[in-house]
Parts: sequence; C-alpha cells; structure tokens
Amino acid sequence: MSSEQTSENVQKLIKFDRLKFSVSDDNVMLKQIEATHEPDGEEFDVKPLLHLVEQIFTSATPRTDATLDGLDLKTHDVEAFEDKPTQTGFISAPEALAYTIDRISCEIRCKCSGGEEAHQKAISVLKMVSSQPWDAKLVLTLSAFAVNYGEFWLVFQSYHSNQLAKSIAILKQVPEILGRSSMLKPRFNSIMDLIKTMLDVANCIVKFREFPSQYITTDVSSFSTALANIPRAVYWTIRCVVACASQIARLRGLQGDEHPLSTSDAWEISALVHKVTNIHDHLRDNLDDCLKHIILMSKKKPSFDADEKRHMEAYQMLSELFKDFHTDNMKVLKAFIYARDNQQPLFHGRSNQRVDIDILKQTHVLLLISNLEISHDELEILEDIYNESLKKRPAIQYEIVWLPVLDQSDPWIQSSQKLFENHRTRMPWYTRHDPLHSPSLKDRAVITFIKKEWHYGRKPILVVLDSQGQVLCQNALHMMLTWKNEAFPFTVSKEEALWKEATWNLDFLVDGIDSWISNQIAAGKIIWLYGGDDIQWIEEFTVIAKKAAESAGISMEMVYMGKSNPKERVHTNIKTITEKKLSYHLESLTSIWYFWVRIESMLYSKISHGRTVQDDPIMQEVLKMLSLDSSHEGWALLSQGSEEVAKAKGDLFLTCLREYNQWKVNVLQKGFLQALKDHLLLIQPPHHCNQLELLVAAGMIPETLVCSECGRKMEKFIVYRCCDV
Repeated sequence: MSSEQTSENVQKLIKFDRLKFSVSDDNVMLKQIEATHEPDGEEFDVKPLLHLVEQIFTSATPRTDATLDGLDLKTHDVEAFEDKPTQTGFISAPEALAYTIDRISCEIRCKCSGGEEAHQKAISVLKMVSSQPWDAKLVLTLSAFAVNYGEFWLVFQSYHSNQLAKSIAILKQVPEILGRSSMLKPRFNSIMDLIKTMLDVANCIVKFREFPSQYITTDVSSFSTALANIPRAVYWTIRCVVACASQIARLRGLQGDEHPLSTSDAWEISALVHKVTNIHDHLRDNLDDCLKHIILMSKKKPSFDADEKRHMEAYQMLSELFKDFHTDNMKVLKAFIYARDNQQPLFHGRSNQRVDIDILKQTHVLLLISNLEISHDELEILEDIYNESLKKRPAIQYEIVWLPVLDQSDPWIQSSQKLFENHRTRMPWYTRHDPLHSPSLKDRAVITFIKKEWHYGRKPILVVLDSQGQVLCQNALHMMLTWKNEAFPFTVSKEEALWKEATWNLDFLVDGIDSWISNQIAAGKIIWLYGGDDIQWIEEFTVIAKKAAESAGISMEMVYMGKSNPKERVHTNIKTITEKKLSYHLESLTSIWYFWVRIESMLYSKISHGRTVQDDPIMQEVLKMLSLDSSHEGWALLSQGSEEVAKAKGDLFLTCLREYNQWKVNVLQKGFLQALKDHLLLIQPPHHCNQLELLVAAGMIPETLVCSECGRKMEKFIVYRCCDV
C-alpha cells in the first residue's frame, strides 16, 4: 500500500471517529439511552453472573500462540478453573434472569445477522432490560453475548472429538473457517480486544455499586460524575457487544477469497475500542478518587465498625431466636416489642390504653408490618375481619399487633407522629408503642430481619406466629383477604385445604361483600355484574341490556362493580348511576376496592402454591377477571343464581345486545341466557389482546404469566402511572 493510501485511510479513520462519537451526538444519544431506563426497584447481585461471564470468555477465547496455521483454535482447558462455587451459586438465581438472558441472546443473534444500524440494535437491547439497574443491564447483555460466543467456540472445541459437534459444525461452516484460520486471525484479535474492553468497563461499573453509603454520597463530585456517565458507558459497551456479534455472524457468510475483515470493520472496531477505553479510563479515575475519599472518611468514623458489629450481632440473635423451641411466645414477641423509659410497650386501640406485652402470652399473634402509608381501605377490611373473629371466640382466637416501620428514607416529622397516632387509635387491635426506626440500633436490627427473613418491602405483610412464637406463615395477608377467618389458623396447609374445596361461581366471587347481591344469588335471579370507568359505555350498556330483557320478557338485576384502585371517576360514575337509576352498585369505594383486591389476592395465593393457568381452572377465571379490569374498557359477567353464563369485554356484549333482533328467534327455543351465550360465541373475534395490570408494590409479581384465553406466554411491561381520577 502506498504512503498516499495509508494517509488517506488514517484520515478516513479520524473522520469516522469524529462522525460517530462527537460530543453533541453523545448528548443527543444520552437522552435516547435514558429514555429506555424504567427501573422497577428490583435488584440482584450481578457479581457471580459477571464472574461466570468472564470464565466463559476466558475459556472460549482462542489462543493467539503462533502456530503453523497462524492461529490455534483450541480453547482453554475449563478444568483449569478452580472457582466452581461461583457457577454453582448462580444456578440458584431466579429463573427470570435465564429467561431474560435467552431473550437478549436471540435478539443479538438475529439483529446482528441483519442490516439494522448499530445504534438501533443497542437501543433495542436496552429496552429489553429497561427495568434493571445500569450495572445489571450491562451484565445481562454480556451474559447473553457470552452464551452465543461460548456456543460458537464450543463447536470448534469438540469438532474433532464429537460426531454431533462435527455435524453441527458442518452446518455452521466450521470447516470453511478452520481452513482459513490464518486469514481470520485479525478478526479474532479484534473480537478479543473488544471483549477485554467490555469486561474492564463492566468490572469498573460494578465496583461503584459496592461503595458503603455511610462513607460516600452524590455530594462527592467524583461519585456523582461517575453515576452520570454510567448510562453512556453501558450504551457504548453494548455497542461493543453488537460489533462482536456482527463479526461472528459475518464469519459464516464469508465466500471464496472475500477478505475476512474489511477496512470499514477495522475502523469501526478501532474507534469503538478507543471510545470505550476512554470511557473506562475516566470511570477508573473517578473510582480511584472515590476510594481515596472512602479511606479518608473511614478514618474519621472509627466508631462505625463497632456499631455495625453490634447491629449484625443483634440481627444474628433474632435469626437464632426462631431456630429454638419455646414454651410460649414471650421471648419472640419481646424481641420485636420492647419497652422504652419503663413504659408499657403496647397500645390497645379499642380501650385506648397502654398495656403490658404479657397480655399476648400463649396467644396466636398476627404481626401486621407496614409503614405509615397503610391505606384506609386495607385497614377498614382488616378491621371488619378482626371484629368478626371476636364474635367467634374461642373457636377462632387470635390477636393482631401492628408493627409500624420507618426506613431511613422516611423522615420522622410532626405530621408522621399525628398519622401514627390516628392509625393506632382507630385500630381495634394492639400497636407497638412507637414505630421501628432505623436510627435506633436495636430497631435497625429488627428492620433488617423482617426485610431479609420475611421479605418485607413497603407493602404491608401479615406474619403469623403460633402460641410458642413459631412462624406459621411469613405473609398471610393474601390468605386473609381471600378467605377471611375461614383460613384460621392461617397456615399454608389450611389454605391448601380451602382451595381444594373451592368452586368458581358467583357466590364465591362476591363472597358476601354485599348482602343484597347475596340475596339475589340465593333467589336464583339473572344477574349482570359489570364494571369499568367509561360512563358513556355504562349508560349505553345498561339501557340496551334492559331493553333486551324487557323484549324477552325476563327480569334481571344489574350491579356496578367499579374498577380496581377506585378513584374519583368511579365515585362520579356511582353518582350518575344512582341519579339515573341505571342499576344497583356496591355500597362504597372500599367495597369496590376489596372486591378487586380479593381477586388479586387469589392470584398471589395460587402462585404461592405453585399453581399455573394450565392446571388450575380457578386461576384461569381469576386471570380473566383481572384481564377484564385491566382492559380500560367496560366488561360484564352474566349469571343465573350462582352459576356463571358468560363474561366478556364490554364492546363484545354491546355488539351482541345491539344485534338482539338477529338472535331473538332463538330465545323461545333456547331461553334468553343460552341464546345470548350462543350469539356471543358466534361474534367472538378470532384474535384478542389481553393485558393484566398488577401493582408491583403488592409483592409476589410473577415473572411469567400465560394468557387465560389462548395459553400463550404474556409479555411483561413496566407502567408508571399517577392518576387521581
């Protein structure tokens, strides 16, 4: 190559670098990158996974020792790795991670074989991990690429020794690649350069997550700068993944004397390595500055280690407490409810007095654990269930104790004190004298325990302790909301027995929430339950349904069930329904809330028992109800007495009723209900789009769910909503 050509190529490379990686372009892209970030608050330890990825890359990467062919395609001996516990430890990671990795792996493999622009490929991957923290986004993407990369080299490794591998290798053009190993050396080297750069960045980003919060905050400029630059670093590292995957994809498409690494490919890889190495260097500088700051601050806070040690000792004592057998529950309860300033540690809401903890001795105790934001609806329903249990003593006898929890992020201000006092005064049960608060060393140990051992987040849980202080159920809240006092003593086995006896019908669905509805069911009446928040649909549906019933000469009842998490719009709808005498409705927004939260609780209960839509008919019906509520349209359920006839989205029922003249000839022969059901099936569209909205804060959000209609796996999206109507 002439000196003029060399100079021209260098100028092209510089121009390419400036074009692709200018500061202005980076800023524009940063907005796109950050727009994909929608964290759901769930986190996991990425280090074992990253270590596994490093092992895959190291064991799969070809040796670059000079050989007769110019490149030794044998892989490193996996037996050389001694850190096998890391691999074993990761096997127990959530199934959802494996599913996510597989999806990203397919995305990378497919899109990098096509012609889509690299930026769009990277953004597409980022959208797939939108709910994850930035370090997890990167490690999951590297894991997905490691799967593809490892599988690619595994075929090479076994080509000469395994007939199955040899057959697969022929389909993957391995013999062609083997025959051109010397020409391929530049491509393999470029891939290895990118992999090394990617791992450097990933390890650096993960280290920032390990910093102790007591020593460093975003007030430290090097730390805040690093956090601001991490999204950009993750994006460009994923761009490296895309480039590597593209290089491997092109290996299989090489023909004849085609050069294995084009000039444009070389420029792109060189520019990427340069770009990401620069990013890593800046992050490394920030990391070093942060470490210096932490060392400096740790010397200024010598008491921390002693405090942390006492905290861990207190937590360990709590853990050991539940491993021992006790003759009563006093030792366990006193570990969570203890006196301050020699005052009695419990407040009894019904008598409005402080009492001693001995009043709970040898009693079945339910610990209601929540922050101060526990909802009015939730408290009202729990109060009704608790008050009902008082009437059934001694057959059903338990006490509830509220343990309010304040995290470090929850400031204790005057309004907090007032809210706490209002709650404990209205609760008919017992309350710990003051909230558990992180600044107290003893309280902090208790908070750590209930978070780690009982999986408390920010949503209320109900921990069941027997009369000896043993845990019967770590969270019986869904059990209680579903079965009320029937579930006593609130054990998993009791709930399982209840489910075995349960039958899905209208009586089970309504479950005495409203006595008028129960009376109509008992009388065998034709009943329409309907819901949604679209008042236009509600008015049209109720009017046309009444006309059809009148024409058919039948009497029926209609009941408005509102919508889950009822807001002002549902309240306004109830006013309109009442004023225009459209139908009956549930008495209060709390009743509407409970109707829907009970159905959600059924779902969580079924999931906790390992049930699936495929093998559980009741779970199918539960998912159908929740899907109808999540559709943002009207819906209706038709029954006679307790037996359900049909349920569907509102537009389908409206169409069916509008076409009454087409099927009214069948009413005399089949009856109104059967004729309506037949026509409904006739106009049922061949395709559907169901969605299901579940509150993340409710806990136990399943990683995968299948559609209750077609059985296909539903896609999972993250939705953020602020809606006070």
